[in-house]
Amino acid sequence: MRNMSATFLRRSRTGYSSHSPNWASRAFSIRSLFGFAAPSESRLEVPESSRFRGSDGSGFVAGPRSRVGASWVRRLEETLGRSGCPARFGGFRPFATRAAVEPATSDGLTVEGIISNQWTILDESEGDWKSHAAAIAQSISLIKRRLQWKNLLVRLELLSRQLDKPYLWDDPQHAGKISREHGTLMVKMKEVMEFEQELLEHIDMIKLAREENDADLESESLKALLRMRRFSKEKELEALLAGEHDSCSCFIEVQAGAGGTESMDWAAMVMNMYKTWAQRRGYGVTVVDEMSGEIAGIKRATIKVDGEYAFGYAKAEVGVHRLVRISPFDSNKRRHTSFAAVAVIPILGGGFSHVQINESDLRIERFRAGGAGGQHVNTTESAVRIVHIPTGVTATCQNERSQHQNKASAMAVLQSRLDRLEMARQAQMNAQHTQSLTEISWGNQIRSYVLHPYRMVKDLRTNYEVSDPDSVLEGDLDGFIWSYLSDLMDKDEASP
Repeated sequence: MRNMSATFLRRSRTGYSSHSPNWASRAFSIRSLFGFAAPSESRLEVPESSRFRGSDGSGFVAGPRSRVGASWVRRLEETLGRSGCPARFGGFRPFATRAAVEPATSDGLTVEGIISNQWTILDESEGDWKSHAAAIAQSISLIKRRLQWKNLLVRLELLSRQLDKPYLWDDPQHAGKISREHGTLMVKMKEVMEFEQELLEHIDMIKLAREENDADLESESLKALLRMRRFSKEKELEALLAGEHDSCSCFIEVQAGAGGTESMDWAAMVMNMYKTWAQRRGYGVTVVDEMSGEIAGIKRATIKVDGEYAFGYAKAEVGVHRLVRISPFDSNKRRHTSFAAVAVIPILGGGFSHVQINESDLRIERFRAGGAGGQHVNTTESAVRIVHIPTGVTATCQNERSQHQNKASAMAVLQSRLDRLEMARQAQMNAQHTQSLTEISWGNQIRSYVLHPYRMVKDLRTNYEVSDPDSVLEGDLDGFIWSYLSDLMDKDEASP
């Protein structure tokens, strides 16, 4: 993209400028809005985990140790809405104004305009630029819908206002959470905006090439649109992983159903399938627990899958998996049906196992202790009651001699109660993912793997099927996963 822009700029100086007075705006790229480094005053010590990076490697600081993180992000927002940007792009006015102008080409064509024109979408091999542009525009529209674009804008505006508060960093923990979420949303929206802008720039390039009868330039831009069209399908699928815990690592648990050795062997095959799938995707795989069968296979096993969006992908596999084959353990070579259940549990991270308590969420009450304890205890307000306002959980201590000791003890009790409450919440959530382990039998399967009398793997939820079961058992699961996620999203969009 940068090479192409440079080529256009060079050509504009040698003869295109007389025909294209607005070429300066045509050469403008949204990457210039994001490619700059953070201002020097924000170059403080910030942990790498608090730096958010876009697809082009650019980054900005949004971490709890940087008190200038908010001002820098605000400057980025202002840059997105800077009046100096070409009017055709409209830019992205400061989110606080909520008056964003839709990006457009030099003659006013927008992504929505491309869709409304209803250009025919042909096969990729046809080499028609309008066909490519229409396919990409539909992908961008779908991505925005799946990301709930309008809700993201509202949320980003709310977070921006919180970052503007002068005393936000008096509570570094809360400020860091706000800053990180704001940064994540900025990166997510930036990627979509860049993709949309690149489409419009290539359309301008093709129109310019035709004006100047530059076949090489038109061919180069057409190839770029084709690459974008193929890449847009990947972005569509990535937009499916927008759930609260989709980005987490996960545990995958496989349990053999009724059927003895047959089912245990099948459970081992399923577990190996997931290990291979995870390794293909570059995830780390660790065996957490395994109970072997008496003759073959496993009764139950759990692996930990470490990697970004591991849970988002693997959640599509929750349910009962059914195998039909000629049994290798049957001397009469009869056909057997076996079942294995799969559960997927997100790993929520250390922050969820020990609830963080903010002082601003506490109401601390002091009163005189009652009962035995002597004159000092009964005549001073040494007893402490602490109320956690968001949950209503209360802890009281009045046994210690000093108020400080009672407060420390009450805080320990409160921490324990909140941790227990959080664990109960996680257990309830995990039960939704592990409910498939209760009924491992006929009629509850989500997918059938048939090796005899014909060969096929079919997902009963989406009707997606393949005729090569060996490739599936060797970890080629992406087709089933994407089909399920797409179907799930379509159902959510169709629901009122």
